[in-house]
Amino acid sequence: QVDVVESGGGSVQTGGSLRLSCVASGSAAGSNVMGWFRQAPGQEREWVTTTKVTGDSNTRYADSVRGRFTISRDNARKMVYLQMDSLKPEDSAKYYCAATWWWSSYLPQGPDDFDYWGQGTQVTVSS
Repeated sequence: QVDVVESGGGSVQTGGSLRLSCVASGSAAGSNVMGWFRQAPGQEREWVTTTKVTGDSNTRYADSVRGRFTISRDNARKMVYLQMDSLKPEDSAKYYCAATWWWSSYLPQGPDDFDYWGQGTQVTVSS
């Protein structure tokens, strides 16, 4: 059973846009926080953004994507979307959606903080 599923990756030129989608279901449906990470070949998994998917909005972004990426949510459907604009070659990576139940108002950003992971979707930005 796959509890977190991403979609929407692809290839784009520098300056282009892509939109990723993610849905949490099954065991992950009880999560109140969802986020995105990315991992390029030979590099560690890098946090991108986290948002609450229940109650009031609360969102954090990594400095590397703030102002270019926007996470939005559909709380009822336990879905999040990552709108990626002004893409750069260094944004190329496999993007993973993650979900968890989080007890603090300070949103998580470490991979170990998340319990449920998708299988990832590839984003490639060419120069």
